[in-house]
Amino acid sequence: MRTLLTIIAIVVSISANAQKKEKTYKVLAACGQCQFGMSSSNGCALAIKAGGKTYWVDGSSISDHGNEHAADGMCKCVKKAEIKGEFIENRFRASSFVLIPEKQKKDKK
Repeated sequence: MRTLLTIIAIVVSISANAQKKEKTYKVLAACGQCQFGMSSSNGCALAIKAGGKTYWVDGSSISDHGNEHAADGMCKCVKKAEIKGEFIENRFRASSFVLIPEKQKKDKK
C-alpha cells in the first residue's frame, strides 16, 4: 500500500512539473477596428498589439473591460494590459487578461 502511494505521488509530481507555464505579456489593448484599423465583420472587438503586430483576442471580450464606447473605453483609447495565454496563428487565446491601471498625474503647485 505504501509503495502504491509513493508511486502515485511521484507520478503526480512529474506531471505537475511537466506542465508548461504560460508566459505573461505586457501589451497594448483596444478595439481592433476602432484603434488598430483591423477589419472585422463583427464590429467592435478586443484586440492586442504585441511586437508590432495586431491580434484578435479569444477568451476575453471588449465588454468585459467596461463600456467600450465610453470616453475612456476601448473604442476611444488604447490601454496597457498584462495577459497570459498563447498565440495561435493570427489570434491570441487568453487565459488571463488584466488591464493595467493608469497612473494618476499629480497636480503641480
